[in-house]
Amino acid sequence: MEDAAAVQGPPPPAGGCCGLAVNPTAGEYVHAQGYSVVLPEKLQTGKWNVYRSAHSPLRLISRYPDTPDIGTLHDNFTYAVETFTDCRYLGTRIRTDGTIGDYKWMTYGEASTSRTAVGSGLIYHGIHEGARIGLYFINRPEWIIIDHACSAYSYISVPLYDTLGPDTVQFIVNHAVVEAIFCVPQTLSTLLSFITQMPCVRLIVVVGGDDSNMPSTPVTTGVEIITYSKLLIQGKISPQHFHPPKPEDVATICYTSGTTGTPKGVVLSHENLIANVAGSSLNIKFYPSDVYISYLPLAHIYERVNQIAALHCGVAIGFYQGDNLKLMDDLAALRPTIFASVPRLYNRIYTAITNAVKESGGLKEKLFHTAYNAKRQAILKGKNPSPVWDKLVFNKIKARLGGRVRLMSSGASPLSADVMEFLRICFGGEVLEGYGMTETSCIISAMDVGDRSIGHVGSPIASCEVKLVDVPEMNYTSDDQPYPRGEICVRGPTIFHGYYKDEVQTKEVIDEDGWLHTGDIGLWLPGGRLRIIDRKKNIFKLAQGEYIAPEKIENVYAKCKFIAQCFIFNSSLVGIIAVEPEVLKAWAASEGIQCEDLRQLCADPRARAAVLADMDSVGKEAQLRGFEFAKAIRLVAEPFTVENGLLTPTFKVKRPQAKTYFAKEISDMYAELRETETPKSKL
Repeated sequence: MEDAAAVQGPPPPAGGCCGLAVNPTAGEYVHAQGYSVVLPEKLQTGKWNVYRSAHSPLRLISRYPDTPDIGTLHDNFTYAVETFTDCRYLGTRIRTDGTIGDYKWMTYGEASTSRTAVGSGLIYHGIHEGARIGLYFINRPEWIIIDHACSAYSYISVPLYDTLGPDTVQFIVNHAVVEAIFCVPQTLSTLLSFITQMPCVRLIVVVGGDDSNMPSTPVTTGVEIITYSKLLIQGKISPQHFHPPKPEDVATICYTSGTTGTPKGVVLSHENLIANVAGSSLNIKFYPSDVYISYLPLAHIYERVNQIAALHCGVAIGFYQGDNLKLMDDLAALRPTIFASVPRLYNRIYTAITNAVKESGGLKEKLFHTAYNAKRQAILKGKNPSPVWDKLVFNKIKARLGGRVRLMSSGASPLSADVMEFLRICFGGEVLEGYGMTETSCIISAMDVGDRSIGHVGSPIASCEVKLVDVPEMNYTSDDQPYPRGEICVRGPTIFHGYYKDEVQTKEVIDEDGWLHTGDIGLWLPGGRLRIIDRKKNIFKLAQGEYIAPEKIENVYAKCKFIAQCFIFNSSLVGIIAVEPEVLKAWAASEGIQCEDLRQLCADPRARAAVLADMDSVGKEAQLRGFEFAKAIRLVAEPFTVENGLLTPTFKVKRPQAKTYFAKEISDMYAELRETETPKSKL
């Protein structure tokens, strides 16, 4: 879109003196509109349907306003090293002998030295500029250092989820033609099991490996295996000058975890990623005094961009031990000020606290509700709540995350409004939700600091523009009243370069005018804030002709106390429910139901009826339409996990796989529904 469009106001309203009204300037329009500015897509013929951030209505941001010389990830790291040389950067609790202690820190300057050694070591082994480098292990400082080395020497990083099955890893390595892979001893054995099927691999570097215990590979493969420590030594002995990339060069190929089919390689350039963090920096501020905990998968764009943004501001980044069950212990040791998470974990925190309150009973339960309501009313009125409530009640809850969190963010999937309100009241500080995807280099929209409203994902960040496109088959149009609705489309310098080696699928999502079609359905709230209301993909048509998106219904049912996860399937709306074990067991005890184990309890028709009744109650409260209620369910004791193939690494249900996995349960529910719907023949 031409910048000239921004200086024109919206069409004059009807009425006024002689039917004329003065068009406001862009600045005046920003003030009137609030969070977004509405512009015409085309100057002469376009509707006023394109929304930009009120922070930058005249142009889309592609660089940090205060440091416009930073155009690549290499520039960003160089700036951080020069600015925060001796400050804490990367911290870990795990000692060299494998025991757990306090956090030990590597400074920005020390990370820079290691980055140079890694890049020089790769050149020593003949890995040429532009080569793809695979990272096949979970979050730890070496992941970040290797990524910095890739940026400094113009390599292209290819993250590999450590939880991916061998077939997927093999596909990505061969598809991207990965020449060197960094792994840990645990993932090395997986790689070696199919190394002969990956002819492109020339070098495997084992992080945390022992030089005296490195296995050899068949001579025919031509693959060399060395330890990370040896690579560092080789790089320090033969240091090489940087080979810095240009902004338009490819920085990384992020393979989407994919709920269907084979993963797609999202090609992101340095300018894509810099534009995203620069644009979002106008919404959310980090400071050198901040401490961030890294536990969300670094192979996912959400965590990756969080770290790029944190680096620019000199934030100290502490890594978890690698075990989610020990995360609370890591939080207590690190005491972070910034906590990024996903709704699945926030829902579990919400459930754990509310259950603990109910179990406390008596005076403690009454005190909690009194404090909660008092703080809620103060926030709704725009006032500062009395600090006495924090001292009496909420400081103990804050301590669960270390006691210092000032900013909590949520992404990857929708966070329910009541959980967000709960987090804001219990933990204080800012609780912000954002919306994005890998194909947009992460963030599309984000809530502004200080925005106390709930039920939306904020306004477009300053580096992209957003419009809603009509979806007539679902009855969503940009002319809908009172709010425009449609498929969310995004354009700007954050949009990816396409799917690697897949022009067909690239053209399916990016149209001729450069708009990326997300497949998500949104509506514009007053003030120019975006709400996600539906999903265009995965929709199915009900028997009565209505279209429905299962994710929307699953997000509603996620509030049910019995439900850890759920999978809603097909036109009859049957559901597979992975239960919260302790909640279901407590219910059974209160009902006098005795069962040998959780599986037996899940099979009990009384338990199934209780869960379905609670789902109906939650559905009514959320105002689901009659045809959106689950008609039949089956309870399962086993949770959906990445390991059993039912979840992507970002905790989205893999629908085709779930359909196959639960084929018998689904078949049984259909039979049950047919039996109840078939009229009994008269005698």
